[in-house]
Amino acid sequence: MGISLKPLSQQVMVITGASSGIGLATALAAAQGGARLVLAARSKEGLEDAQRQVEAAGGEAIHVVADVSQLADVQRIAQAAIDRFGGFDTWFNNAGVSIIGPMREVSDEDSRAMFDTNFWGLVYGSLEAVKHLKQRGGALINMGSLGSDMAIPLQGMYSASKHAVKGFTDALRMELEAEQVPVSITLIKPTSINTPFPHHARNYLDCEPKLPSPVYDPKEVAAAVLHAATHGDRDVFVGGASKLFSSLNKYFPRLVDWLSERMLMPQHTTDEPARNPLGSLYQAGVNGDARGDHPGHVMKNSLYTRASLHPVLTGLLVGVAGMAAVAGASLMRKHER
Repeated sequence: MGISLKPLSQQVMVITGASSGIGLATALAAAQGGARLVLAARSKEGLEDAQRQVEAAGGEAIHVVADVSQLADVQRIAQAAIDRFGGFDTWFNNAGVSIIGPMREVSDEDSRAMFDTNFWGLVYGSLEAVKHLKQRGGALINMGSLGSDMAIPLQGMYSASKHAVKGFTDALRMELEAEQVPVSITLIKPTSINTPFPHHARNYLDCEPKLPSPVYDPKEVAAAVLHAATHGDRDVFVGGASKLFSSLNKYFPRLVDWLSERMLMPQHTTDEPARNPLGSLYQAGVNGDARGDHPGHVMKNSLYTRASLHPVLTGLLVGVAGMAAVAGASLMRKHER
């Protein structure tokens, strides 16, 4: 079954979680590419600012204040796109929240609230998008994570939600392919990205959290999303570390456990007091910026991601990742001796 996707300049794109971070970065990049936009998030103030930035970049956009954990709100997003633009060509499920802290301390209430957004919000968005796109074709893009492929300590419940997102996304793709529905489905899997994400998280630590290195600029995720909107990839890893750790975890899970316990956990903490422990789990975040304030080095570009979007280089990169995995396993065996 062939799926034909429009050039970005001819598309209408729906973006949830569009008031900050990856959603805002994607909206600005899409506007520069000529797409018309439907921006959705919980923050009215953030959406109004996002729309102003899109229009300043020469784009056309509307915004819808919506909570994706509510099916009726998701349906309103789709209807707004139909009313204003006659429909949409790409739907990007980006809205998400996180919890940072030891799993044994996280409340059931907080975990359920996070799943309502990260999983059920994405399910509602996906099914609403497919209901429309099956008639005209298009792209559904879901925000996964490196946490879709491996568990991240101190972000255990977040990883669980992203594992669920991967399972849902893969099953939906297979069902639509079997029915020859002309909709491409892509799962985006970023590693750490410099957005307000750690400050919006429900924080159980006694300090302000940060994300483990390497950390990349959100424009790298935006580039991956726009490529998926026009090319229909199955999975896109953002950041070489995402691909490397995913590959290592598949073949050498105990090595990844060892690395995570010694490298990822310590990198979540800072010397700064916690700013907003409740985060944006239950209410819209106040930070409407695309970029965060990661205290360490931020990678401007991901050579792996840029190269992986070109088919000729993909095979070479997979081979390099495989060799790195073998080398890592050798180091692990040496350590265990």
